[in-house]
Parts: sequence; structure tokens; C-alpha cells
Amino acid sequence: MPCTIAAPACSELLIKKSRFVGCVEPVSDRAAAQRRVAALWRAHPAASHVCWALMAGGQSAAVDDGEPSGTAGRPMLEVLRHQDLEGVLATVVRYYGGVRLGAGGLVRAYTDAVAQALAVAERVPIVARRTFSGSVPYALEGLLRRELAQAGGELLEVIHGAEVAFVLRLAEPDAEAFRERLQDAAQGGVSWKASR
Repeated sequence: MPCTIAAPACSELLIKKSRFVGCVEPVSDRAAAQRRVAALWRAHPAASHVCWALMAGGQSAAVDDGEPSGTAGRPMLEVLRHQDLEGVLATVVRYYGGVRLGAGGLVRAYTDAVAQALAVAERVPIVARRTFSGSVPYALEGLLRRELAQAGGELLEVIHGAEVAFVLRLAEPDAEAFRERLQDAAQGGVSWKASR
């Protein structure tokens, strides 16, 4: 099951006088990742490189930032992919220490920095969610709210008109069972609209 991480986590490695500061954090898209990388450059103006990798569906990226091609961004991306992560940005800020590490040494340093940050990061399973809308008579609003709370769903919108119109969201695996249970409890009093 794909996961994301709950909060940023960091690691630091010293390899042949070079300092590698690895961080992983939840990020929704490439624009947010690029803003974060720009902020890292501002926070670390003396750094030699800020390499990064992003797993975010169709917006994934791997950036070597001046390191030899394929020695930083791609290996970092592979660590994220191997751990089945989604919506995660991995960054490594490198301060060059004057000793060349070679291609193999760079790959190991960048992957280790990301792997060590991930070792302390809290993983959160990504659960697909489904949105429903419909309406119920006023007498059934309390039932709707109780059943939704019991199912762990969230009420996104409520409009009180001739009836109580609602928009709600539930975890995908529980969605159909909830609809059926609510319809039974309301004795057919729920009018469902097309789900989103």
C-alpha cells in the first residue's frame, strides 16, 4: 500500500570531509517541491549542491544539481520508489569537502542520506477517498451525522433548504457499505446524487 510521511525528517552524514544533509518531507506537487528547494538554497548559501527527488504521481522528478549525471537525483528517487512512497520530497544539501567521491561514492552518499532520513520518518498509509452528495429530510440529519462519524467520514458541506443537502467524504473501501447502511437505517429516505 502506498504511503506518505507525516512530517519532515532529516539525517546528516560526513563522508571524506563532505557533509550531506538529507531531508524527506510530505509535498503535494512539483511547484511546492521547487519552492522548498529554493528555500533550502536560501538557508544554505554556502552549499555546493542541493539535489532532490520527488515522488508525486505524474509530477515526479530527479535533479542532480551539478553532480555527475545519475549520481544524485535518480538514486534518491529510487529510494522513494523502492519504499512505495507518494507525495514525498527528498532533498540532500551537500557541502563539498575537497575530496572527490567518484560516481559510486556519490550514489552511496545520496541514497544513504535519504534512507537514514526515512528511517526516522513516520509513514502514513494513503487511503483513497470517495465523495458523495445527497439530501435527507430534516428528521434524518442526526442519523446521517451519527452514521458518518461512526464510519470515520467527514462532512464537507451542509445546506439547509427544503431538505438537508450534504456532501461527505469516506475512505474508498468503506464507501458503498456506508451508503447501504445509511439507506437501510433511513428506510430509503436518502436521495443520493452521482458520486465524485
